[in-house]
Amino acid sequence: MRSPLRPLPAAVERWTAAARALRWLDALVAWLAIWGAVAIAFTSEALVPLPVLAALSAVLGATVRPLRARWRPMSGAVALVMSARLSAGDQAWYVRPGQAERVLVTARHRTRVVIVRLNDVGAEGLSVRRTRVLLVPADPAWRR
Repeated sequence: MRSPLRPLPAAVERWTAAARALRWLDALVAWLAIWGAVAIAFTSEALVPLPVLAALSAVLGATVRPLRARWRPMSGAVALVMSARLSAGDQAWYVRPGQAERVLVTARHRTRVVIVRLNDVGAEGLSVRRTRVLLVPADPAWRR
């Protein structure tokens, strides 16, 4: 990939750093949810301390790719809020941990959005759920 001619906007750089932290928050929420479920299931004595059992269950769950891809309580909620004002024709930044790419929103329907990369990689649109991608509006006047 070529280096960008201009540096990323400050807001986009903050969100690239925050994307990784959001995924760690998702893992923390999973651990707390499993810990609560285990505490309810094993109300009396357990051979292994409950936090350790919950941590092992969360780690095993993280190795299952479909489960890991769909479990996004924190990052999914943030992604929905960030992309709420986007509509067809708007430009946005497609943010992933450590990198960001400028895209064009070509369609939006409820929780799905179709984006097209603005570089010459391909002309096909990518249909994704708004809870699975972080789209930061490219409009500098947009403030939250």
